[in-house]
Amino acid sequence: MKRKTSPTALLWDLVSGNWRIILGIASLVLFVVVWWLVSWQLEEAGARISPYIPGPGSVGEALWSSFFEPLPGFSPIEDITMGDLIISSLIRVFWGFLIALGIAFPLGIIMGRIGAAEAFGRPIVEMFRPIPPLAWVPIFLLVFGSFWGPTGIVFLGAFFPILLNVMFGVKSVDPMLVDAARTLGAKRGHIFTKVIIPSSVPYLMTGVTVGLGVAWMCIVAAEITPLKGGVGLGYYILYSANFLGRYEYTYATMIIIGILSMLTTGVAALIERRVSKWMGLK
Repeated sequence: MKRKTSPTALLWDLVSGNWRIILGIASLVLFVVVWWLVSWQLEEAGARISPYIPGPGSVGEALWSSFFEPLPGFSPIEDITMGDLIISSLIRVFWGFLIALGIAFPLGIIMGRIGAAEAFGRPIVEMFRPIPPLAWVPIFLLVFGSFWGPTGIVFLGAFFPILLNVMFGVKSVDPMLVDAARTLGAKRGHIFTKVIIPSSVPYLMTGVTVGLGVAWMCIVAAEITPLKGGVGLGYYILYSANFLGRYEYTYATMIIIGILSMLTTGVAALIERRVSKWMGLK
């Protein structure tokens, strides 16, 4: 005979199994409530800065309408929506990050494994790594234009986190694993593909996660520059605030950037789990 479960027990099982999701939702709700209270209080007090902090209601309305109606400032000349800006920025981030990954991953493995390669490349890395990618924005935009300029800034922002994390991952490989592979007759190529690369995958994904976050900051900074920055999310943050005074659209665009950053890092985490499972690491 089946034992009946009380509604309280069912609720407790639901909460205990999804407590992270519930806490995440609660934090977002709390943030929106505090945001609304601050905006409302400033408006009621007639504060000078109240127009610069619109409430969540007006920002949400702007966010919703931005996908279905032309954005203010573009119409009636061009019917550009938020979706067009997202695609424009995503393409730049995609190519910049893909090029950074394609170069940094093999280079990190080589520099982490071969001492001569590290001795040769480390001074160059340490010379350019401390320079903020944003310092290159004026040069890149002038030389490479509105597409490859911001794409190059994304490349610089993502390159060094991936490179250094992969190098650290390769150096962290247990030497006993390498010796065991050699004892079993593995050649240098097999050691790289069967031991070094799989062991460095978690470190690679850490670099990918950090690199993606930096990439989104870089694309906004590159597009926000009026000098050939190109039309994108960063451009509209500047344009909607400084030229239109439509701050609800400014905040809506900022929210979109945050969501896109979360989605891309979430996809990276999903890929990492699948790859690690395929390689037998999890």
